[in-house]
Amino acid sequence: MLTEILIVVFLTLLNGVLAMSELAVVSSRAARLRVLSEQGNAGAAVAIRLAENPGRFLSTVQIGITLVGVLSGAFSGATLGARLSEWLELQGLSNGAANALGVGSVVVIITYLSLIVGELVPKQIALRNPESVASKVAGTMLMLSRVAAPLVWLLDASGKLVLSLLGQSGASTGTVTDEEIKTVLAEAQSAGVIETEEQAMISGVMRLADRTARGLMTPRRDVEVVDIEDTPEEIRETLRKTQHSRLPVRNGNSDEIIGVLFVKHVYDAITAGNTPLDIRTIISEVPIVSDLASAMDIIQAMRKTPLHMALVYDEYGHFEGIVTSGDILEAITGAFQEGDEEEPSLVRRDDGSFLVAGWTPIDEFVDKIRVTTEADPDYTTVAGFVIAELKRIPELGESFVKDGWKFEVIDLDGRRIDKLLVSPASEPDI
Repeated sequence: MLTEILIVVFLTLLNGVLAMSELAVVSSRAARLRVLSEQGNAGAAVAIRLAENPGRFLSTVQIGITLVGVLSGAFSGATLGARLSEWLELQGLSNGAANALGVGSVVVIITYLSLIVGELVPKQIALRNPESVASKVAGTMLMLSRVAAPLVWLLDASGKLVLSLLGQSGASTGTVTDEEIKTVLAEAQSAGVIETEEQAMISGVMRLADRTARGLMTPRRDVEVVDIEDTPEEIRETLRKTQHSRLPVRNGNSDEIIGVLFVKHVYDAITAGNTPLDIRTIISEVPIVSDLASAMDIIQAMRKTPLHMALVYDEYGHFEGIVTSGDILEAITGAFQEGDEEEPSLVRRDDGSFLVAGWTPIDEFVDKIRVTTEADPDYTTVAGFVIAELKRIPELGESFVKDGWKFEVIDLDGRRIDKLLVSPASEPDI
């Protein structure tokens, strides 16, 4: 009887190893396995091979689990159950009661042990460190798949056939979404692996890749320009007041930008005694990009000019704004304050509401306040979001409710939405 008990215990442990191996390989991250493989872990390389062909691997594991289940059931019911029934009958129980109690007790005990030792505990071990477990069991699983190759092939082929009948014949895409990456970053930040500032910058890089020139540029109305028809005195006064090192040059009252003036070049010309000052001779050309150009395309274009600037035009040839290296950096790290009068884009107040500037990029706003937006919106700012929701230019004090938040226009600069008050639409139920 002791031998039979040891056999059942061994089968239960074997079932646990198979269950642990299955979950470890399936839940392992390929990137981590590749790192372990590059560090010389042969088991990790085998685990990658198993994960690349999940049909064969799962068939191998299922064969083992099924055989273990059959053998365990046979020993528990036919052997241990019968022996316990005989012993109970010797203790004075009737034949029917002894059989029912003996077999039932053995089945309950074996089932309990199988759930704890053969399933739950091994799977929890696998989930805690799947890559390490997968690396250790991969060799054994590969050997088992070779031993049972004919049966594995049959099960794998049968499974693929059924999947094709269900319209699932295509391979798994295995894509990783932005939300999953952000979740991993949040977990890394919570665990202290990366700093909060590092998480914010990585999220900024991800947002940057999704932006277009319209979402990065300084709009035309906020761009300081030098008029080609200005007098030298007017140009000097403009350069004295500006905080920028380079300014676009406009051709009179037209919408045409004929180049960019580097402030240093003006002072160099003045120092060299070039009078009268003719800025036409020191204007530099910069790349021109579409307002729909991606951030990556803009960066490539800006790398080709020492001024690190690009002019943005729409499809009709109208000047829309400029993009500088500073705009790219601000998209990653957040806006830099350039003057005492400049206000932050979003401020949280004591009552839980937010004071939001209309020019706040919509992707940064959504990261702070979870509101639903279009998958590919035509707007790039919170002001554009408000106009899209109302389908018109709002009046001062006008408001609407979206996803539990009340958006109220509290300041207009002409027709431009300057400030918004975003507050919870109602108090949560207690």
